[in-house]
Amino acid sequence: MRRVVIGVGNEYRCDDGFGPLVVAALADRRSRDPQLAGVDLRISDGDPARMLDLWAGAGLAVVVDAVRDGGGTPGRVYELVLDELDGLAENASASSHGIGLGSTVALGRALDRLPRRLVVLAVAGREFGFGVELTAQVAAMVEPVADRVGELVARAGVGP
Repeated sequence: MRRVVIGVGNEYRCDDGFGPLVVAALADRRSRDPQLAGVDLRISDGDPARMLDLWAGAGLAVVVDAVRDGGGTPGRVYELVLDELDGLAENASASSHGIGLGSTVALGRALDRLPRRLVVLAVAGREFGFGVELTAQVAAMVEPVADRVGELVARAGVGP
């Protein structure tokens, strides 16, 4: 079963660089963790067409992103599965990108281009301006989220 992890974000927009940093942490672990050996690690800017291409045909796709959560606690981690994404309003997305993930999922469903299982791990960000440093609360979640991704892909690699 094909497994893909997609880090969404822009490394030059502060907390928006969270997804790519988690993917980098996973790439660094790959030589020490055999469960990551067959996992496709990708980075995306969140463009819907690219997202559909990256996760099409996957048994498991894990999307990692930083989101605006309306003033919540920076660094808070959210875990959503495909069914929960159906409830995301198209125009009220928490995403820091131009189109929300809910809209991308709806498009993927219409085009029959969804993975068998889609999990989103999102961290609440605070700063999305220009810069390369994550806020301390978001930076502290890179390794724990990478750990969770490892658990998800390991479980998906065992059995159907």
